[in-house]
Order: sequence, then C-alpha cells, then structure tokens
Amino acid sequence: MERPLDAILNFFRRLGWPATLGLSLLLLAGSLVVVVMVALRWPVDQFKNDVPPPFWASSHPVVRVLGLIGKNLAGVLVVMLGIIMAVPGVPGQGTLLILTGLTLLDFPGKRRLERSLIRRPSVLKLINGLRQRFKRPPLEIE
Repeated sequence: MERPLDAILNFFRRLGWPATLGLSLLLLAGSLVVVVMVALRWPVDQFKNDVPPPFWASSHPVVRVLGLIGKNLAGVLVVMLGIIMAVPGVPGQGTLLILTGLTLLDFPGKRRLERSLIRRPSVLKLINGLRQRFKRPPLEIE
C-alpha cells in the first residue's frame, strides 16, 4: 500500500508541471487573500494587551465553545496542509499556510509569539501599510 505522502507526490507528478504551476499560483493567491482579510479584520488594539480579546465574547456560551473547537480544528487542518505543501515537489505556499494555521490555534505562549512578531518594525510597517490602503486605522501595539 502506498504511503499518503507518496500518493500526494505521485498525484502531482502525473498532473504535470503546467497544471502544478497553475495550482501553486492559485494556492499562493488564495493564501494571500486570506492573510489580507485576517489582517484587515483585526481590531486596532488586537496586539496592545498581554491578554487577547475574547473570541466571540457576545455569543451564547455554547456557540462560543463550538466556535473555539471549530477554529482549533481548522487550525490543525491548515497546519497539516501547510506541512504537506512544504514538501519539495508539492505545489503551494507551505510556510505561509503553516503560519496562518498557527494563528487559528490556541496554545501556551502564542500571544507572546504574536506580539513579538508584530512588534518587528518591518512587519508592523507592512501590515499598517496594507490597512491604510484599505482605509483601516493602523494597529496600536503600545
């Protein structure tokens, strides 16, 4: 029986390089769209405090718990897809997808990691430039 990773690699080999390139570009564009949408939806104070804003705070507790479970399951799926796409020969932006998936997951130290990344001048400048282009206020980090 063929291992799952071998099956994926064989699928893309049979697909051929033009289709694989097209799929890779499509996945890149999709990943970029998702990243832009997420960055634009952040509230201005998303990274200002040590404690993250509550997830769906105004929702019914059952809806909130189901949303948290769904968000974390989606995060695991996105990270797994990113790992597969990070394998040489498989099209897609694996690293970008892994980072996107990690933003969906809840794990110890995540907030500290997010805040250290967003405080880098080049990252903050890029995100605030993107937010300005779409007429959103800049992020406040202090």
